[in-house]
Amino acid sequence: MTSGQNQCTNRLVLALVLILSAASMGAGELNSGSTRSDIPNIGDGVQMSSVAERRLGDRIVRNLYLDPDYLDDPVVADYLQSIWQPLLASARKRSEILPELDAAFAWQLLQGRDRTVNAFALPGGYFGVHLGLIGIVSSRDELASVLAHELSHVTQRHIARLMSKQSEQAPWLVGAMILGALAASKNPGGANAVIVGGQAAAAQFQLNFSRDMEREADRTGFGVAADAGFAPEGFVSMFEKLQQSNRNNDSGNFPYLRSHPLTTERIADMKSRIPEGTSSVPISTLEHATVSARARLLSNSSVDALRNWYAETEPGWLAKSTSSQKVASLYGATLAAIKLRDFSRALAYSNRLQTLVANDARATRQSQYLRAELFMAEGRPDVALSTLGFNAAPSTRADLLLWIPLKVATGQADVAADAAQLWLIDNRTDASMWQQLANARASQGRLVAAVRAEAEVNFAHFDYASAVSRLKAAQSLYRSSPQNADHIEASIVDVRLRQVEQLLREQAVER
Repeated sequence: MTSGQNQCTNRLVLALVLILSAASMGAGELNSGSTRSDIPNIGDGVQMSSVAERRLGDRIVRNLYLDPDYLDDPVVADYLQSIWQPLLASARKRSEILPELDAAFAWQLLQGRDRTVNAFALPGGYFGVHLGLIGIVSSRDELASVLAHELSHVTQRHIARLMSKQSEQAPWLVGAMILGALAASKNPGGANAVIVGGQAAAAQFQLNFSRDMEREADRTGFGVAADAGFAPEGFVSMFEKLQQSNRNNDSGNFPYLRSHPLTTERIADMKSRIPEGTSSVPISTLEHATVSARARLLSNSSVDALRNWYAETEPGWLAKSTSSQKVASLYGATLAAIKLRDFSRALAYSNRLQTLVANDARATRQSQYLRAELFMAEGRPDVALSTLGFNAAPSTRADLLLWIPLKVATGQADVAADAAQLWLIDNRTDASMWQQLANARASQGRLVAAVRAEAEVNFAHFDYASAVSRLKAAQSLYRSSPQNADHIEASIVDVRLRQVEQLLREQAVER
């Protein structure tokens, strides 16, 4: 089967898992709480418990981790978290996230290397953000409006409510999906034909059912974002931008509009909630310009697309650009030149970028990250390390994920491993950090520990079968040379293998 067929099959199976789970879920705990008086009352109780919804979310996200479009770019992730964490804190303070839900759900953001403008919420507190969305928003306030809206879908248990409704039509829909999944193994085109009839009627039903939920998510999200310190006008400007895009673009590049239908009424509702006499217009910061440019480039890194960035640095183009646009153009051109391994051009662009952002601390930090990437790609990790300027191990995730491989490359694997291990004490499911630890352990010559860390990468992505395989490989390593074995690490491997094998058996039963 080709990679395209595999991807098609994975997506169909993903949809099938979601619907089957909704159909088979018995009555569980009731609704997680009441809504505010000014928010439409959907009226339907929630049959799925928060624990069951989280399990379903774990099963779905396992497939997303396998998708070639999934990525974990530390710079983009760090910027998203600078918006996401204040939103979560605001939602908790407003009691939108109740203690039971807070403990049960993941509250994780996943990046997708996709040019389409989209974001989505999944069961169990997982959220997807396409790089295409980050690349089109003009400010962190606009991005916060989308994230707050999606967060509110989860805090108001909209997904569980939808699946409760969906289960009423599941028997015939599941039949169509099963046929589609089977057809996908032989012919993706045939699969699409088989499932289209089953999906069409259900899609219309869901769309009608979700309009009140959209209003509820708008209003709840508006309050969450405003209380988190974001400009409420971000909702209005984002809605207007999407509406204008919908008018001008019918190529299917804005799937967010199909699942989140915009109406004049919704835009007017957001405008009416902004207190009279106040004005806090969303501002496009230079930091946002750099991250937006990065997202645009990472979502489309073909050779032609990379070379197109050079045109944005021409004097005629820059002369009519705003400060933010100039910064975005030079950042994108620098990263494009790095990807194309044109290091002299990249350094020239980077020097110009440094001058433009010299008076902006946050944008300067982004520029330093980029210069470190340049020097690392050029094979000068020592220069890259000095560019970052850390005298000791940094404390933020993005800093660590850039700093650790530089330490390994400059012969300081012990320091790198210690920093990764310290981070993982409080962040056990950080797959990217486990991978950095694996690299550092391998550089130390601690192969059993390195393979065990690779198993933890698989475990963090719910790929228990691969985790078991790596743990058995670690066992083979220390058994083949017991005199050189790290006995503490060997004991950890044995314990983890038993734990993961049990989870794998449970996972098999769920299927």
